[in-house]
Amino acid sequence: MLYPQRFTQFTKEHADTLAAMLCGLLLFLGWFALHLGALGLALLLLPAAYVIGGYESAREGLTTLFKEKELDVDLLMIVAAVGAASLGLWRREYYLIIDGAILILIFAISGALEGYAMRRTERSIRSLMSLTPDTARVLRQEREEEVSINQLKVGDEIVVKPGELIPTDGIIVSGYSTINQAAITGESLPVEKTVGEEVFAGTLNGYGALQIKVHKPAESSLIQRVIRLVEQAQTEEPPSQQFIDRFERGYAKVIVVAGILLAVLPPFLWGWSWETTIYRALTFLVVASPCALMAAIMPTLLSGIANGARQGILFKNGAQLEKIGKVRAIAFDKTGTLTTGEVQVFQVIPASEYTHTDVLQAAAAVESGSEHPIGKAIVQAARDLDWVGAVEVQAIPGQGIVGIVKEQKMIVGNAAFVQQYVIDLPKELREMAQSLEQEGKTVVWVAHGQGDGYLVMGAIAIADEVRKQAAATITRLKKLGVEQIVMLTGDNEETAHSVAQEVGVDQVYAQLLPEDKLDIIRRLQQQYQTVAMVGDGINDAPALAQASVGIAMGKAGSDVALETADIVLMADRLEKIAVAIHLGRRSQAIVKQNIVVALGFIMLLLVGNFLGNINLPIGVIGHEGSTVLVTLSGLRLLK
Repeated sequence: MLYPQRFTQFTKEHADTLAAMLCGLLLFLGWFALHLGALGLALLLLPAAYVIGGYESAREGLTTLFKEKELDVDLLMIVAAVGAASLGLWRREYYLIIDGAILILIFAISGALEGYAMRRTERSIRSLMSLTPDTARVLRQEREEEVSINQLKVGDEIVVKPGELIPTDGIIVSGYSTINQAAITGESLPVEKTVGEEVFAGTLNGYGALQIKVHKPAESSLIQRVIRLVEQAQTEEPPSQQFIDRFERGYAKVIVVAGILLAVLPPFLWGWSWETTIYRALTFLVVASPCALMAAIMPTLLSGIANGARQGILFKNGAQLEKIGKVRAIAFDKTGTLTTGEVQVFQVIPASEYTHTDVLQAAAAVESGSEHPIGKAIVQAARDLDWVGAVEVQAIPGQGIVGIVKEQKMIVGNAAFVQQYVIDLPKELREMAQSLEQEGKTVVWVAHGQGDGYLVMGAIAIADEVRKQAAATITRLKKLGVEQIVMLTGDNEETAHSVAQEVGVDQVYAQLLPEDKLDIIRRLQQQYQTVAMVGDGINDAPALAQASVGIAMGKAGSDVALETADIVLMADRLEKIAVAIHLGRRSQAIVKQNIVVALGFIMLLLVGNFLGNINLPIGVIGHEGSTVLVTLSGLRLLK
């Protein structure tokens, strides 16, 4: 049932967009025909615009009326539009039909925008679902059998070959490998896993074949929990949206009741004629319709979106532009967000009798055939140096690598591994290495054979580089008045605190799973209400969806993060977050100004209509004039 439902929703939303376009086209042609004096053609085209553009709003309004016993703005707009058309036909003032068609067009466009938001939600869920393979190799009677993920049972043993995605959560029962868990935990380096340790669906197996025992149903895997969390967070309606829904229905009730009273009471209270009464009642429905109020918001937000796009900030909807200006707390992911997400050689520490070049050349020669990220980083750092690849290379998983370079034995690895060959590491180098490790760096040692033993050449520190603009961005955000800035990461405590100290965040949460990040966002929302989350990975998706405003890195971000987030930084420039907040605050100020102007015009027109000082054409001019005025005001954000 899942795919047919998606297909139905997809076609319906595109039909809404098509209906809005056709409504606008028919409205224009009808106006043109009326202008040329082709009344018959105009009276064919304009009703068609009403039907095509207003069908969905009429259906929803009537459904709400009869099923929920509630009135909403959809129904109010249809009544106002039909009332304007009826009055136009009655008095032969045909431009009133065009005014009603404009009301219909506005609501048709609104429905199409809502359809776009729903499609975006669906795409984010589909992207998550594509992270795991559809099948797995199961060992049954000592033979491999490929079965659907849905057919896996607790206790099944599956085989995962090097370079393959792990299909479901499980416990390793045989084998050793490195697992790239960046999609789940955000760790910058692959994690070494062996017998007895847990692996997660959607993570990438490294160089070793693994035999994994399924210890929970596939639907209970971590990635499936991430999917459910994203679905839940995206469907939860924020309090502000609930308030808007209540306001719309309350406003509609007030206007409808007032319109009915105005259509019935004046002949008995003030002796108005029925023609005058009906005329004033229909005028009331037109001038009281909230077109100016709607125009007070959307043009401003759309202008802000366009302004942001020119600066590499993609706002996915206007509501998020408004929300970003209210942000009081921001949570940053570490890997790929505050850092570049790519491990690099941070520092080379040569022993006294060797040079920086000697150490890098020797390490690169041995690591030239390695697929490990650390080895790749060393080779990349030595790309401009002259060296010859090692022979008889042998990797010792979790420890290091050995080889022969120009008939000389070489070893590269962690301290424990190198100490198997070198009796004592130089004290000065050891102290520097310990200091770097406390800062969250990974240190590998390099030694070469000499006589019957080995001699340490030096050490190389590897680290995920902090983005150059990260610290300045944090400082700028604090100056803008953001009250709390935290960092969320699946990485270890030492690395997390080292990065946090360098960039200047207020609080650090380390060794987190996706659901942990989600919980922290919820706690921050309880304290600060409007909270932004900045991330790039699949592991950030639930937190991005839950946050009041989710911000994703455009270049480094995963497809899921990009689809889930409300704002995308297209060039990964963190400093643009401050620009987005400034745009959000300006949009709020302009929206408030426009609302005051719109309400002022509505009140003035209502009073004038009640006192009999305006006729319907003047009411339409005032109504449409106020709409144009606030629209032009909103366009100021294009500067």
